[in-house]
Amino acid sequence: MKEYKGIVIALIAGICAIICICVFTGGLVDYKKTSGSGGLTATGSANCDFESDLIVWRGSFSSYGRTTQEAYRSIKKDAGLIREYLEEKGVTEEEMVFSSVSISTRWEYEYNENGDRIREYIDGYDLYQNVSITSTDVDKIENISRDITGLIESNVQFASEDPEYYYTKLDELKLQLIEEATQNAKDRIDLMAQGTGAQIGELLNATLGVFQITAQNSNTEYSYGGYFDTSSRNKTASITVKLNYSVAH
Repeated sequence: MKEYKGIVIALIAGICAIICICVFTGGLVDYKKTSGSGGLTATGSANCDFESDLIVWRGSFSSYGRTTQEAYRSIKKDAGLIREYLEEKGVTEEEMVFSSVSISTRWEYEYNENGDRIREYIDGYDLYQNVSITSTDVDKIENISRDITGLIESNVQFASEDPEYYYTKLDELKLQLIEEATQNAKDRIDLMAQGTGAQIGELLNATLGVFQITAQNSNTEYSYGGYFDTSSRNKTASITVKLNYSVAH
C-alpha cells in the first residue's frame, strides 16, 4: 500500500513538472514575440528648402548730455532723424517700433598722489534707445540694413544688428514634413518585411524627432533639442519619425 502511494505521488509530481515546463516555455515564446526587442523598426526623414517671408532688423542709438534734459533733447532729435530716414526708404509707421529710453549716469573720479579716491562727481548722462523694424518686404529691409550711410552722415550714433529671418507658414510646413517622414519610415518597414519574408502586424510605437531649421547648404550639426536658424534668408527644414511595427506569426 505504501509503495502504491509512493508511485502515485511520483506520477503527480512528474505531471506537475511537465505542466510547469510547458507554461514556462509558452510564456517565454510569447514574451519573445511581444517584447520591445521584437518587430520591425525604422526611422524616416523628410526635408524641405524654403525662403523666409518675414524679416526683423534691429538697431540702437545713444546720446550724451551734461544734464538729463540735454541728453533727452539729443536722443529725441536722433530718433526723429532715424524715423525720417526710414520713412524715406519706404518703411511704414506700422513696421517700426521704438523702445523706451534708458539712462545711465557718467561718473568722474579724482585721486590723490597715493592713488586714493578723494572725490567723485557726475559728469553727464548717457541715454540709449532701440528701434525694431518688422516687415514682410524682405528685400526692402535687407537693403536698408546694408546701407546706413545716411544716418552716419547725419551724425547719429547708430549701431545696426544683422537682420533675422523667419517664416510665417512654419506650422503648415511642419505638418507636411511629418506626413512625408512618416510615409518614408513606413516605406522602409515595408522593404524590410519584403526582404525578410515577415508579415507586418500592428503599429506598436511612433516617435517624432525634433524639428530642425538650418541655413541651406550649411554644415550645421543638428542639435538634440532642435536647431532654429534665424541668420539666413534661405533655409532647410527637416524632421524624423521613428515607427515600430509588430511582426505577425
